[in-house]
Amino acid sequence: MSSHVLIFRKHQHHGGVNLNGRTFVMVSSTASAVNPDSPTRFQYWEADEVVWGEYTGDTVTHGRFVGTRDGDQVSIAYAHALKAGGKAGGQSSSRIETGDDGLLRLVEEFSFDGDDTLHVSVCTEVA
Repeated sequence: MSSHVLIFRKHQHHGGVNLNGRTFVMVSSTASAVNPDSPTRFQYWEADEVVWGEYTGDTVTHGRFVGTRDGDQVSIAYAHALKAGGKAGGQSSSRIETGDDGLLRLVEEFSFDGDDTLHVSVCTEVA
């Protein structure tokens, strides 16, 4: 008689990758033009299915985000100061993908507080 052990993982990470310590740059956005010389740069941290980080560049003086991860989906709330003055905040949901080069890509749908317009951005991992 054989013995079988079943292991269930409630939240399995995409390809076993972790976002902790990874840096991404924005390559496209439907909300604004992306400056290829100084794109918005995101630093991610992750532990126990919680993600957080910071970002700066392009139109943002400084920004922060916090949220959760479930498999290849990341849901966050964010807030940032604008270089033009003022502030913005909102929510987003990102899908983690792996590119042909092995680097991660985040495809994000987001909206700003007070505006129901859904925007899409793509960020790629910095090697």
